[in-house]
Amino acid sequence: MKRFLIVLSILLLTTSLAFVGCERQQASSQSTTQSTAQSAAAPYTISTGGSTSVAPLMELFKAEYEGLHSNITITISASGSGDGIRGVPAGTFEIGMSSRDLTPAEKGTDIQEHVVAIDGIAVIVNNSSPISSLTRAQIREIYTGEVSRWEQLGAVAGGKSGPIAVISREPGSGTRGAFEEIVGFQDRLVGGAIEFDGTGAVKAEVSRNIDAIGYISLGSVDSTSKAIGVDGVAATTANVVNGSYTIARPFILMTKRSVPLNANTSAFIDWMMGSGQSIVERSWIRVN
Repeated sequence: MKRFLIVLSILLLTTSLAFVGCERQQASSQSTTQSTAQSAAAPYTISTGGSTSVAPLMELFKAEYEGLHSNITITISASGSGDGIRGVPAGTFEIGMSSRDLTPAEKGTDIQEHVVAIDGIAVIVNNSSPISSLTRAQIREIYTGEVSRWEQLGAVAGGKSGPIAVISREPGSGTRGAFEEIVGFQDRLVGGAIEFDGTGAVKAEVSRNIDAIGYISLGSVDSTSKAIGVDGVAATTANVVNGSYTIARPFILMTKRSVPLNANTSAFIDWMMGSGQSIVERSWIRVN
């Protein structure tokens, strides 16, 4: 009987120790899982900057993605494509934004490109202007100064007369670089053209000046001004897609090639190139 009690005591002690060990193992496993989850959800800020034309699309990406990922904050600095291109190798931004193709020299500055959308460039006039369409040649002549008055355009001017107020973007703007290249007047902008930093400023000037002509991202066109046709083709997303409206350019996101991306930034880019393309097609052209 005494031996039986001793054996029973040993069995009970062994079972108790095993139970305690199991509890400790479960607690350790739960702690590790919680630690991993907390690490995955740690707050992280993704810095973006560059093109003012890409910025409206990035704002939409930001709103949607931050809603899906409460730990992520996305900052946007819109100051021109040049700043975005320079800012990536310098480490100013994790993601740069450009609304023009990079030059060969820029491509060699430790930049990885990601084309996220295709955008048309719309030529805009005041809502009260009778101008509804111009040829590419006429637009080029206006921006080089060969045509300086509306009546020089003949019947297309719809009876409008007076000096043309030529509105352009600032040097270094991706929209300006792409527009000058596509229309064919690189580095020949007429003296006296009014240059503005940013899409919003161009829109504001055209909306208040009945003699003005300007150009902005097709995705930024709204009721404050009127997008005119080019060579008889309306400036619409559908016409950019089918190739009939040819004043178009890529929206490029840039990262630093030599440095591995943070996992959060990499996931954001993958999302923009994947399911985020449903946002692109609201006003631009998706790339997949």
